[in-house]
Amino acid sequence: MRHRKAHRKFSLPSDQRRALLRGLTRNMLLYDRIVTTETRAKEVRPIVEKLVSIARRGGPDAPVPMRLHTRRLVRRYVDSNVDEFTRVPGGPKGGAKIARNPHYAVPRLFEVIAPRYVNRNGGYTRILKVGHRRGDGAPMVLLEFVDADEA
Repeated sequence: MRHRKAHRKFSLPSDQRRALLRGLTRNMLLYDRIVTTETRAKEVRPIVEKLVSIARRGGPDAPVPMRLHTRRLVRRYVDSNVDEFTRVPGGPKGGAKIARNPHYAVPRLFEVIAPRYVNRNGGYTRILKVGHRRGDGAPMVLLEFVDADEA
């Protein structure tokens, strides 16, 4: 029996489950909305809302140690295996130059998403049902930030 067990297992080993949730969270922060199954969305939603709350606390008006600490807290969860910068071809004399990795979600969370919700105390996301998946009939939903359409 699963009495008083807090989270869903998705029939996955813990490392794969953690990777799934991190990937969904990263995509949510990068693209403002994701289409996924209802159970996955219900599991990702509190994670994303907690990260937005942490990012709000470490905004530009916060003291420097607090900003650094909140970025480290967020990075510990969401982008621990994605480098902030990457080498891309096209540097001087055919070499590589260093550019910001487009798949790095932490700056976007702090610079774009968190300032949107400065005056809002929670409830940053919503779940909208979009129907059933064709292959197995799983209920699909759209998980998005509340003000995503205005941004």
